[in-house]
Amino acid sequence: MAPVRRPGLPQTQVVTRPEVEPPYHVILLDDDKHTYAYVIEMLQGLFGHPFETAFKLADKVNADGRVIVATCHKELAELRLEQIHEYGADPRLPESKGSMSATIEPAE
Repeated sequence: MAPVRRPGLPQTQVVTRPEVEPPYHVILLDDDKHTYAYVIEMLQGLFGHPFETAFKLADKVNADGRVIVATCHKELAELRLEQIHEYGADPRLPESKGSMSATIEPAE
């Protein structure tokens, strides 16, 4: 049986909300094969961080061994992780043979 529609009365609508994806952290890991300049350039290029933010993140990864560089949904976090891993070696250091390491983990 179809619902009865009465003129002048508002119709009831069912509104469903899309599921919110849980956030993930993109975490850059420290090493001795990349310069501050490399880290800053990478963070500016990949994440759009301004110089001051990129410098603070470079300083934190150097001091703590890891730093959260972004928090986003899982698919974007995976893309950012791939971009970090594909960024390439630091041309300033002959011993730099590849990109920096990074990981993702659920944000709590």
